[in-house]
Amino acid sequence: QVQLVESGGGLVQAGESLRLSCAASGRTFSTNNMGWFRQAPGKEREVVAAINLSGSKTYYPDSVKGRFTISRDNTKNTVYLQMNSLKPEDTAAYYCAATSYSSSNYATQQSQYVYWGQGTQVTVSS
Repeated sequence: QVQLVESGGGLVQAGESLRLSCAASGRTFSTNNMGWFRQAPGKEREVVAAINLSGSKTYYPDSVKGRFTISRDNTKNTVYLQMNSLKPEDTAAYYCAATSYSSSNYATQQSQYVYWGQGTQVTVSS
């Protein structure tokens, strides 16, 4: 089992930055691929970033590419999401997720993740 706890959400203005953190406990963190997802009201949950076991490979959809950066510190059992140049359309609940397996590649599908955090709200005002 892996327990995930997100932090760092809040209310910001368009153009500002936030850094989300996800602290993992339980099973060894360094054996899991990690991802960040978001879900806005009335919309489906979508991936916004994914990272492989070592941190050498990352994935971003076009909607956040160049603005969001995912990273992980396996010594601290923590994964981060740096969000710059935030837009009102980035407003959503953000979730950290972990797979139950380790891989040299990242995972982008929700079905690949079995552990989820409780979410942290990000609100971007215009």
